[in-house]
Amino acid sequence: MDSKTFNQILEIAFEKRVSDVHFEVDNPPFFRGRGQLIRSKLAKLTPKDTEFIATRIMEQNGRKLPEDFKEFDASYALSNGGRFRVSVFRQRGHIGIVMRVIPPNIGTFKELKLPAVLAEIVKAPNGLILVTGPTGNGKSTTLASMLRHINETYSYNIITIEDPIEFLFTSQKSCIIQREVGIDTENFSSALKAALRMDPDAIMVGEMRDLETIDACIKAAETGHLVFSTLHTQNAASTINRMVGYFPPDAQEIIRQRLADILVATVSMRLIKDKTGEQVIPVVEVMRTTTTIQACIREGRLDEIKKHIENGSVQYHMQTLDQHLLQLCQRNIITLESAKRVTNSMDFERMLTFT
Repeated sequence: MDSKTFNQILEIAFEKRVSDVHFEVDNPPFFRGRGQLIRSKLAKLTPKDTEFIATRIMEQNGRKLPEDFKEFDASYALSNGGRFRVSVFRQRGHIGIVMRVIPPNIGTFKELKLPAVLAEIVKAPNGLILVTGPTGNGKSTTLASMLRHINETYSYNIITIEDPIEFLFTSQKSCIIQREVGIDTENFSSALKAALRMDPDAIMVGEMRDLETIDACIKAAETGHLVFSTLHTQNAASTINRMVGYFPPDAQEIIRQRLADILVATVSMRLIKDKTGEQVIPVVEVMRTTTTIQACIREGRLDEIKKHIENGSVQYHMQTLDQHLLQLCQRNIITLESAKRVTNSMDFERMLTFT
């Protein structure tokens, strides 16, 4: 493996619009396209090949490959503008690499088929907006689209803290500062504290991974900033439950009070294939923190939130995952079988029959 061959493989991946490239010892490179993992016809990779790839990635990031590493995240860019989010890890004593293709352009809400209400949500002058969902279901892309809308619409100072930096922004109406954990800053929590001294209007934290970062995000929202972040949770109720659960039991009641005051919205994502199998489209739960939902958060009545989201569909343009799945089925965009793989409801087919 040399730099030319490595970059050629990545250029092919970028041009063919695959989502991921896998490099593992004793296998040829694998590509993931339209959700399917495809084995390439290239030569099997040796331990020296994957070590070379990992070293090359680290060099571009201005770092050396540590001998004792177990896993780390980074980014990689091609000269033609193609960018990748990289996970480097050890498996069976060898180095493995998975590279996620970052789309070259940041899509608008309409282009990404995201709910138009997101434009209303980002109008909030301050508070916490969370995008949630499993890995690989469009959280980063959705966050980037929200920041694009703000960048084009408002005169804000936006600071992003990412690990690694994914989408590259050019300042338009807003000024955007992008900082990468491990290169520009030590960690999320220290970068957040520094961000508060950088005259921010909006702060985007790539992921809330620990108690310190969650607490810092809540404090930033409480002090008048608009804060965006992500969590690997399934829906609004599980998101609130997860955040509260990070804190000691004796602090959880006050955290519920604080969250009720600052939470603007949660946007929970799934990606699903359309009926043709050619396109992947988002299925989205949208919860906006109305006074009724604030009361549910404060009093720990999280099991009632889904009902209030359903009831707020007309007035507040909220929607549950099932409501969106029903719409997509009724419009003949997705199949019933695809919807049933995503829904948690045992009654989905009956709901479809009676709507």
